[in-house]
Amino acid sequence: MSENQPAPVAVPDDEKHALDSKDADAASAKDSVHRAEDDLLPEGSLDPVYQAKAHVLNQAIQDIGMGKYQWQLFVVTGFGWLADNLWPIVTGLIFAPVVNEFQLGNRGPFMKLGQNIGLLVGAFAWGIGSDVWGRRWSFNITLFITGVFALAAGGAPSFAALTVFVSLWSVGVGGNLPVDSAIFLEFIPGSHQYLLTVLSIWWAFGQLLGSLIAWPLISNFSCEQTATTCTRSENMGWRYFLFTMGGLMLVLWGIRFFIFKLYESPKYLMGRGKDQQAVDVVRFVAKTNGHETHLSVEDLRSLDGSTIAGGDDAALDTSAAAAVKRKLAAFNSGHVKSLFATRKLAWSTFLLIIIWALIGLAFPLYNAFVTFFLASRGADFGDGSVYITYRNQVILSVIGVPGALMAGWFVELPYIGRRGTLSIFTILTGVFLFASTTARSSDALLGWNCGYSFTSNVMYGVLYAISPEIFPTKDRGTGNGIVATANRIFGIMAPIIALNTDLKTSAPIFISGAIFIVAGFIALLIPFEPRGKASL
Repeated sequence: MSENQPAPVAVPDDEKHALDSKDADAASAKDSVHRAEDDLLPEGSLDPVYQAKAHVLNQAIQDIGMGKYQWQLFVVTGFGWLADNLWPIVTGLIFAPVVNEFQLGNRGPFMKLGQNIGLLVGAFAWGIGSDVWGRRWSFNITLFITGVFALAAGGAPSFAALTVFVSLWSVGVGGNLPVDSAIFLEFIPGSHQYLLTVLSIWWAFGQLLGSLIAWPLISNFSCEQTATTCTRSENMGWRYFLFTMGGLMLVLWGIRFFIFKLYESPKYLMGRGKDQQAVDVVRFVAKTNGHETHLSVEDLRSLDGSTIAGGDDAALDTSAAAAVKRKLAAFNSGHVKSLFATRKLAWSTFLLIIIWALIGLAFPLYNAFVTFFLASRGADFGDGSVYITYRNQVILSVIGVPGALMAGWFVELPYIGRRGTLSIFTILTGVFLFASTTARSSDALLGWNCGYSFTSNVMYGVLYAISPEIFPTKDRGTGNGIVATANRIFGIMAPIIALNTDLKTSAPIFISGAIFIVAGFIALLIPFEPRGKASL
């Protein structure tokens, strides 16, 4: 990765004629601005010159098609999805042995609080940072930060130190999806943007991977749940687990940094006034895929100072401050108001915010303490060994994988669609949690939680689809940002509730189950059903 950008690619002789007609090509590019579909961001949030050039780059990527480079990108960006689900699961998996070793009582949720704060900071900071210093650096550093602080956490001498390291690794984790999704979308052709949804399979694998590795390590090197004393030497399993997962993150970072050569996003380069480098990147992708592109720097520069879409000789401000301003523009009051432009759209936006917020509270409230709950209830049943606890966690993770895939089938069913599927499986998620509290044996408890794992994965699969489908194209970025922020903020509230709850009771499970059921009924009130209809 010693080179920041690919070397300029010489224009073959057979392309000279195309360059001679650059004026005609430029005019065609300008006309395409008016023929293009509505942009993702609202009108005025981006410089009109930038928008015109973005359309030209989009067309060039579309002409190249989906090839070797994009499929490699599918794998390395998938590492970010894996990390996004893996690390919240990690804190849940180590929760019980950490509570035992440090004799925390009800103070254990402080670790989850630190994690959720780190995730919120990371999502915001890396999203802005990727527009200031580039996608490439943000992409390459997030997994490195996660791995380094996870290794440090494995050697934490106290619970306070562990919580700090959890917060710091979460800052790295929080930046994966905002950065990786931007990179992936900016390199793939529009005809293959559905692959962004397919990337969620890595999300399911993250939970499964964490559970599989935790099972032998924590079960063989941890104090039993019923132990009255638990020393560090008797409880090294969670530390070995963090060392392993931190090392894995550094391996994945190494693959990204040393093996796969990620070049800067062409749209980012163009947005900073580096048109030649943007063209070079597009040509590199074409060459890697075994194709050719007729894109030239003149195609982009011919749009500078034009009157495209009311540009009035405007030039794109390429300063870092302007990049930040463009990023924050999606959240100004004018763009937020557009999500409430009509009564029906306003009602939909409000309900989606509420649903995302409630699930953002209920999901971590349960997942953060499920291992502790399984262990404590298993002890009541006489089979609460650490081995059985983590074996059951692996089973729950396996059940979740088909749930993520089945969501795509349920949403196309007549009379049910997205709205009905979201409602049914959100309610069922809460029902299974309530039912789990009635279990009188370890097998019954496992069975109810398997139902929860399946239904919750279907629920999340639908939730990630229905929100962008309902929001109008021009306001989709703003809408997605608002619901995601509500989700993270309420996620911070989950450990605060747990701090005031007896973790040895079923109270956190009851609270979480009730919230899921309420969210499920609210989903029925959404006025739009996207099934069989094109998004606006």
